[in-house]
Amino acid sequence: MIFNLFNFFRKALNVILMASAKKHFVSCGKSVKFFPLNSSFSYKTISVGDCVYIGPNANFNASNYAKIILGNKIMFGPGVHISCGNHNFSTIGKYMYDVHEKLPDDDKTVTIEDDVWIGSNAIILKGVTIGRGAVIGAGAVVTKDVPKYAVVGGIPAKVIKFRFTEEKIQKHEKELKNNVLQK
Repeated sequence: MIFNLFNFFRKALNVILMASAKKHFVSCGKSVKFFPLNSSFSYKTISVGDCVYIGPNANFNASNYAKIILGNKIMFGPGVHISCGNHNFSTIGKYMYDVHEKLPDDDKTVTIEDDVWIGSNAIILKGVTIGRGAVIGAGAVVTKDVPKYAVVGGIPAKVIKFRFTEEKIQKHEKELKNNVLQK
């Protein structure tokens, strides 16, 4: 009984915090759901499209030198991490801890295009673009761009297969376009 009551209040608090937090993103589309109570977001560097679900325990962080750009109809499993930055570890004569200057390649934007599914505990590193329709396997570490409609997994993530043949991709995209036009 007490556990059920605790869960009720935790869910209610998350809904309230989510409604308040959405305005802190650079932009935030319609039908966006995430869990600010147990996640970490650098709100001022993140743009979110429509119909995006971000599972609990997410960690999306970018410095002021990079952005996180999320398209439409994206699903994130729990525990996904996006990191757009790196430390400058090339300065001679200083401990890395004491180096605060950034190099041009230290921070880079991450872009995730429409219709992407990212499995739980995946890690997406700086400068990556994940193409439309891609699937990222649970626990994958994405260090390079992912082609559209690719299914990737592993450490570092590699293409395992493609969701569709090129012919089926064209048919899929045509039907998606027709569905949007009919609405």
